[in-house]
Amino acid sequence: MKQKLFDSEAKVMEIIWAKSPVSAKDISLIAAETIGWNKNTTYTVIKKLEAKGFIKRNDPGFICTPLVSQEQVQKAEAASLVKKIFGGSRKALFSALLEDEPLSEEEIDELRKLIDKR
Repeated sequence: MKQKLFDSEAKVMEIIWAKSPVSAKDISLIAAETIGWNKNTTYTVIKKLEAKGFIKRNDPGFICTPLVSQEQVQKAEAASLVKKIFGGSRKALFSALLEDEPLSEEEIDELRKLIDKR
């Protein structure tokens, strides 16, 4: 994935992933209620997402559907963060995440299982 999602675009994608397929009008109503945006702001972000290839918008009703999954975006963003902030070191990322936050035994077990799968 070569394109990056900006924060405003990620907010709209969250709505689309949760409600897909969803009309641009419904997205704008949800964004107005949850984020406080006006219709024009939401429609501008929708157009940007379409131009970047994250969604497709079909007539009638400007129905929006995602072209990328939430998991794809999460993986791309995580990889970008590791590269940009931690010099490509996943170990450094995990150390930073685990250093200050206590984990429950259940969380530790889940993390061990994930590591063991690799």
